[in-house]
Amino acid sequence: MRGLLIGRFQPFHLGHLELVRHVRVSRPEETLVFGIGSSEESYTPENPFTASERAEMIDRALREAHIANCLSVPIPDIDRHALWVAHVRELVPPFERIYTNNPLTRLLFERDHCAVEATPLFRRETLQGTTIRAAILEDHAWRSLVPEAVARYLDEIHGPERIRMLGTA
Repeated sequence: MRGLLIGRFQPFHLGHLELVRHVRVSRPEETLVFGIGSSEESYTPENPFTASERAEMIDRALREAHIANCLSVPIPDIDRHALWVAHVRELVPPFERIYTNNPLTRLLFERDHCAVEATPLFRRETLQGTTIRAAILEDHAWRSLVPEAVARYLDEIHGPERIRMLGTA
C-alpha cells in the first residue's frame, strides 16, 4: 500500500517527522510518497528552498531516523483546482490514501473519491514552516525545531543566509 503526504516542506521539520512516525505506527507496511508542493517555487520568502533541496532534507531526516520506504516527488502548482487531483495522479505513483489537514486538499481529493485521512498536528504553535523561517530570519533558536540532519543540511547550503537575504519569513 502507498500513502501520499503533500506539503511544501519549507523546511522539513520535527512536526513532519512525527507525522511520519505516527503513520508508521498505524501502517508500518505503507510506502509514503512525499508530494513536494509548489515545487516550481524557490528563492522567495515563502518558498526559499528548491524542490531538490526539500527532497534532500526529507531523505536525510528519514535516513537519520531509520525510516525507509519513502520517496519524494515534486508537484508544481497548476492553479486549476478542478484539474489538480488529476495533475497529482499524473506525477506520483498510484496511492491508496492521502494524509492531509489542508481543507482544500481534503475537499479536492474527496471529490475524486480518494481515501483522505486527517493527521494529528504536533506542537503546531512552533512546528510550522512560517514560524521556523521567522526564527531563522531573526537568528533565534530554530535548530531544535528541525531534525539534526536538516539543520546540518541547511548549514551546508547556507539556508539561514538565504532566508536572511530574502528578508521575510
